[in-house]
Amino acid sequence: MPESGYLLINLGTPASPEVADVRRYLNEFLMDPYVVSLPWPLRRMLVSGLILPFRPKRSSHAYRQIWSDRGSPLLFHSEDLSAALATALDAPVELAMRYGDPSIRSALDRLLAAGSEEIVVVPLYPQYADSTVTTSLQAVADCEVNVPVRIVPPFYQHPAFIQALHTVTAPLLDAPWDHILFSFHGLPEEHLKRADPTGSHCLAADDCCEVPSPCHATCYRHQARATASALANALGIKHTDYTVSFQSRLGRMPWLQPYTDQVLAALPERGIKRLVVACPAFVADNLETLEEIGLQGRETFLAAGGESFRLVPCLNAHPAWVEGLKNILTDQKVVANSLTSS
Repeated sequence: MPESGYLLINLGTPASPEVADVRRYLNEFLMDPYVVSLPWPLRRMLVSGLILPFRPKRSSHAYRQIWSDRGSPLLFHSEDLSAALATALDAPVELAMRYGDPSIRSALDRLLAAGSEEIVVVPLYPQYADSTVTTSLQAVADCEVNVPVRIVPPFYQHPAFIQALHTVTAPLLDAPWDHILFSFHGLPEEHLKRADPTGSHCLAADDCCEVPSPCHATCYRHQARATASALANALGIKHTDYTVSFQSRLGRMPWLQPYTDQVLAALPERGIKRLVVACPAFVADNLETLEEIGLQGRETFLAAGGESFRLVPCLNAHPAWVEGLKNILTDQKVVANSLTSS
C-alpha cells in the first residue's frame, strides 16, 4: 500500500480583518467563475465596480467582531483539526485554503516532501456545491502533482459525521427549547440547476429533493435536507420540531429558500420563543456562524420577541469529529466506492 498524505481543504479567510486584506480575499473569492458564474469581463465589472468599493469595509467590521488572539476562527479551528487528525491517523496531514493561505500548492509540496506516495484530498464541505467542492478540486488538479490523487466525496450523511454532529448538538437540548433551526449556507438557484446532470430535475417541483434522481449526487439542497433529517433522527426530533433554512445570500438573484434571516424574524410569531440553531454546512466556526448567526441572527430573533437563542458550535476539532473524520477516511466502503484516482 502506498503511503498516503492527507490534504484538508477549507474555503478560506482574510489574512487579517483589515480592509485591505478583506478586499484582497474577496477579490480572489468573487472572481472565481465557480462562485460568480458570469463571463470574465462582466464578472470583473461586477466585482470591481459594485462589490469591492463597498463590501470590504462592511466585512472588515464583521470580521473584527469574531477575530481572536489566535486570528481567524476558521483558520485556527481547521489547523487544530489537521494536527489532531495527523496524530489519529499517524500520517502526514496538511491544511490548505482554497482562497488565501495556506495555499493548496504549498500544502501539496509539504505532503510530497514528507514522502507521500499518494494524496487523499479531503474537501471539508459536507454537502456538494461547485462553489466549494468543484473549485477546490480544480485547484488541486491545476497543481499537477506526479503521484496518484484520491478524492473524498461529500460526507453529508455518513454515520460518523452525523454522530459527531449529534455529540456537539445534544448538550444544547438539555435546557428547555421550542424549536431547532438548521441553517445552511445559501446558494443561488442557478447553481443547483447548473449542477443538475439531467437538466430538468432540480427545482422543477416542490418535492424534487424527495423524488429519487441521479442529480442528488450533486444537489446541495437535497444533501442539506438529508443532513438535517439524519441529525434530527439521531437526536430523536420530530419533523415538526425543526426547520431548514439558508443564509448568506448576496445580490438580487433568487437563492435557496427559506432565508434564515426571515425565518428568525418570523419564528416568535409562531410561539417559538426558545430557539436552538445549528449550522451543519460548516465543520469549523467562521464569519457566517459566529457573526451572521451568533450575533446578527441572535439580535433578529430576540428583537422579534424571542427569549432564548442558543447557537450550536461547529465540529471544529472536537474529539468526536477527529474520530469521526478518521473513520470516514478509513471506511473501506467509502474508499472502494467513492474515491477516484486522478
